[in-house]
Amino acid sequence: MNVAIAFFCGLLFGGGLWLSGMADPANVLGFLDVAGHWNPILAGVLGGAVGVTLPGFWLLRRKGRDASGQTLNWPRRWPPDKGLVAGSVLFGVGWGLSGVCPGPALVLLGLDGAKAILLITCIALGWLVGKLGWERLYSPAAPAGTHGQSTPP
Repeated sequence: MNVAIAFFCGLLFGGGLWLSGMADPANVLGFLDVAGHWNPILAGVLGGAVGVTLPGFWLLRRKGRDASGQTLNWPRRWPPDKGLVAGSVLFGVGWGLSGVCPGPALVLLGLDGAKAILLITCIALGWLVGKLGWERLYSPAAPAGTHGQSTPP
């Protein structure tokens, strides 16, 4: 059931990106170009998304469970930790270098398959490097002589 819900949400998200024109990097770049030919369409899409999402979050916070019945654990950490800040910076750098937000990357498969495949491959490699780096930074120190292995050879 969880996979079906996730699949439906992904289809809904991708359809929303496509219908709103946010799968086209030119629309997003036009919004960020405040000194040139500014395109306010992203502000409208964002406003619509927030307007639809806020009542849902309000309801979820009151209910305490998601659609599958699982208890929700809301983050309470402030200020943000180094991992969140570093991840946000990397997200922005990747977006800036590629010109494509990772969200619509899958939508691009139908529009510009080669660019989308390259971008998705780079996202996957970045995720893998980040995961390995995170495990290395935040795992307990390995006993002497194990060379970082969790169990001795």
